[in-house]
Amino acid sequence: MGGLLGKVKSPLARRRIQNFIGNRRAHISLYIFIALFIITVFAEFVANDKPLLVRYESKFYFPIFKDYLETEFGGDIEIEAEYRDPYIQELIYEKGWIVWPVIRFKYDTIDYELEVPAPSSPSRSHWLGTDDGGHDVVALIIYGFRISVLFGIVLTIFSTIIGIIAGAVQGYFGGLVDLIFQRFIEMWASLPSLYLIIIITSIIEPTFGLLLVILLLFRWLSLVGVVRAEFLRVRNFEFVKAARALGVSNVTIIFRHILPNAMVSTFTFLPFILNGSIIALTSLDFLGLGLPPGSPSLGRLLAQGKANLQAPWLGVTSFVVLSVMLSLLIFIGEGIRDAFDPRRQLA
Repeated sequence: MGGLLGKVKSPLARRRIQNFIGNRRAHISLYIFIALFIITVFAEFVANDKPLLVRYESKFYFPIFKDYLETEFGGDIEIEAEYRDPYIQELIYEKGWIVWPVIRFKYDTIDYELEVPAPSSPSRSHWLGTDDGGHDVVALIIYGFRISVLFGIVLTIFSTIIGIIAGAVQGYFGGLVDLIFQRFIEMWASLPSLYLIIIITSIIEPTFGLLLVILLLFRWLSLVGVVRAEFLRVRNFEFVKAARALGVSNVTIIFRHILPNAMVSTFTFLPFILNGSIIALTSLDFLGLGLPPGSPSLGRLLAQGKANLQAPWLGVTSFVVLSVMLSLLIFIGEGIRDAFDPRRQLA
């Protein structure tokens, strides 16, 4: 963060970065969240049932990137090698070695060697135990964290773009355009979104893209009011009137002259919108209306904790992960809000 500060030339931007760095809780939360996100982005290198590297007969193999047949390692059947099979491991170790990920399970890997019925309690092989399907909980968390954050980021980006455009049109033109748009937004916001999602998902099998579209239909409303108020405030300023008098187009005035002022308040809302997007996906997964069965999901893991009270590690683990993730985003959002607070610019 200090290196970024040295490259910024604008005094206002430097002051905002300094204010954010001065908020120690937000500053540390940002680093923690980035570290967790980077780890989960490369989840296949951290938790996988395939080795990272295999050396066999002086040749190197990368099973994580490419599928190899069992016969490549001296097997008898031309099928994909099952590296967790003791027979395949014995063949490889006779003439080479294997480099495994830290966690030797993927989110959909079923451990058939459990000594107790699933869900099994934490052990040396499964640090946080397994769910009722025999899947490693740590692997589920890593992959579930990734898909939750990526879903939230994509939903936040698209909803922000639509919300900014809608609010800008309303606030800039005002009058009848603003009146009609406001009545439409009031009617649209009053629709029972949860019931619509239930109806749609009962007809069409939910996927990542479908859930994104469905939630986007309602999530874009989050920023409309903020952007609209900012445009209503700024549209009659002298520099806007001067631009109109010079014949500058409405599109140029909106995006070049007024929008930068509205972006200050918009940026402060983004972490909270991201937070709400992650909660929306988690809630749908918890209710069984989210991602398809078999997908890594923190909401589904939370539902398993509710259904398996005799396995408290499921509920406790999912609760802690969600709490930490959402708390970090809240702290980051508070830091951004304080950094853009005009009352702090003179501090």
